[in-house]
Amino acid sequence: MTLATEKDNASTDAKAQVEKLNRENLHELSQDENEAAADEQDLQKKLDDTEDQYLRAAAEIKNMNARFKREQEQTAKYSGQKLATAILPVADNLERALQTEPTDDSSKQLHKGVEMIYQHLVQALKDNNVTAIDAAGVKFDPKIHQAVQTVPADKDHPADTVTQILQKGYQLKDRVIRPAMVTVAQ
Repeated sequence: MTLATEKDNASTDAKAQVEKLNRENLHELSQDENEAAADEQDLQKKLDDTEDQYLRAAAEIKNMNARFKREQEQTAKYSGQKLATAILPVADNLERALQTEPTDDSSKQLHKGVEMIYQHLVQALKDNNVTAIDAAGVKFDPKIHQAVQTVPADKDHPADTVTQILQKGYQLKDRVIRPAMVTVAQ
């Protein structure tokens, strides 16, 4: 074998080895690229999931704040309801006391004192947005009236109208705190 042939064979072997190394390197690079792409997809999915969780949490916080604000407004709007409900029986008893007719001077003075107390109580309720529900002669409304009994309808009292108020009803602003107990024509 000649030197030139040996050089050619060595050159061919070197080229073959270089090509083999290049193919191996390309194969490894291709695998690395595939792994990197898979890792990128996993990371993107995790990022998307985290972003979705963040957006949901932010929306939930916004909803909670709005709900809390509404509840605070409702609490402030109807803050006197418990006290008003507790005072209404006192107003009922004072009204009953005023329905009795005084017979002598001392009972007239007592009647006058009870009337003054009742007027102050009614004014205090009005000042705190507690008002009596108008019920006499109006059409029966189950939202504000509680029918305790019925009577036959006549020319003075058409069907489904309130004929008699047995106990006054009250409302605080737009909320009924005690429905009026009434008799209804049928």
